[in-house]
Amino acid sequence: MNKNFENSRLKGRIAEVSINGFRSLKNIDRLSLPQLTVLIGANGVGKSGFIRFFEMLGWMFRSQKLQEFVLRNGGGDDQFFMGSRTTPEITAEIRIHTERGYNDYAFKMAHLSAGDTCMLTEEAYRYSDTSKHTEANWTRLRAPAKESALPEQKNPTAKTIHRLLKQCATYQFHDTSSNAAIHMRWDISDSFQLRADGGNLAAVLLDLQQTSRPLYKFIVRQIQRVFPAMDDFALEPSSGKVLLRWKSKFSDKIFGSHLTSDGTLRLFCLITLLNMPEERLPDIMFFDEPELGLHPHAITLVCEMMRRIAQTRQLFIATQSPYMVDCFDLENIIVANAVDGATELRNLPAEKYQQWLDDEYLLSEIWLKSPVGVPL
Repeated sequence: MNKNFENSRLKGRIAEVSINGFRSLKNIDRLSLPQLTVLIGANGVGKSGFIRFFEMLGWMFRSQKLQEFVLRNGGGDDQFFMGSRTTPEITAEIRIHTERGYNDYAFKMAHLSAGDTCMLTEEAYRYSDTSKHTEANWTRLRAPAKESALPEQKNPTAKTIHRLLKQCATYQFHDTSSNAAIHMRWDISDSFQLRADGGNLAAVLLDLQQTSRPLYKFIVRQIQRVFPAMDDFALEPSSGKVLLRWKSKFSDKIFGSHLTSDGTLRLFCLITLLNMPEERLPDIMFFDEPELGLHPHAITLVCEMMRRIAQTRQLFIATQSPYMVDCFDLENIIVANAVDGATELRNLPAEKYQQWLDDEYLLSEIWLKSPVGVPL
C-alpha cells in the first residue's frame, strides 16, 4: 500500500496542480502539494488567490454554481490575470493521487463580456495506473458550457475526481463585525458541519452538547487552555434557534458574542472545527490566515490540532505568521512570492535547506532571511 494512504481514511488527495491565468497565478506549473501544505508569504503575493482557485472548484462541483462564485468574487474579468484583455484564457490541471493511480482533471475557461462572467471552453479527465509508465488518453467532455459537465459523468474516474473536489472547503473566520453571521440567532437544525464563516457555531455546539457530551466538554477544555476565564457556553434554544453566548468563571453574567473579542470568537470556531467528529469534516480543508487575532499560545494549540487532523485529511494553510510556520516541518512549506504582479510558488527542498535547520535555525528565520522569503 502507498505510504500516503497507510493508516489513513483518505480516498485520494490533490498531489499536483498547474494553474495558468487565474488571478495572480500567471504560471504555476506542476506544483507538488503535500498532504499538509503550509503556504507562507507576505501580503499581496497571491496566497489567497491560490485558495480561491480551489474554492471555485468547490462551487463548480458541489452544486454547479460556478456563475454564482464568479458574481460573488468581482465578476468574470477579475478572475483573469491582469484582466481578460491581457489573459484571454485560464487553464488548469489537477492531479489526484489514489491508492491505484492518478486521476487527472483539466479545464480551460474564457471570459464572457456579456454579463461579465466565465465559460468553460474545455473539460477533460483521465486515469493512469501507477504500475504503468505511460499516461492514459484524455476523455473530453461537452463544451463550451457555463457549468461543469463532470458531475454528470458515470465513469468511475470522473466520479472519483468529482467526489473529492466538491469537498474543497475554505474556512475563513475573519468577519466578526456587528452584522456578521456568528452574532445572529441560528436555526438549530443547521448543525452537521461548521459553515465556512462560522455563522452556525452556536447550533453546532448545541448539537455536540446534546449528542456527544464528552466531545463537547473536551472542546470547552481546549478553549479554556487559551481563554481560562471561560466557564462554559450558555446555549439556550428558543423557537428553533440558538444564540452564541458563554459564561465566565468570575461572574454570573452571560456574555454574548458582541461582548467577545474578535480573536476569541475565531478561537471558538477553530477549536470547534478541528475537534469535530471525522464524519462531519470534508476531506480537503483550506484555512486562510487562521492566525488572525490569536495569541501565540493559541496559534501553537491550533497547529497541534491541524497536524492531527492532517493524518486523515488534506489541509492547506495560508499564513504570514512566523509562530505558525515554526509549528510545521520543512516538507510542509510552500513559499509564495510576487514578481511583476505574478505569483511564484515553490517548495523548499530538504537537500537545500536542511543544513539551516541542523544549525538550529527556525523555519521562520529561514523564510525571513531574504526579502523574497528564502535564503540568499
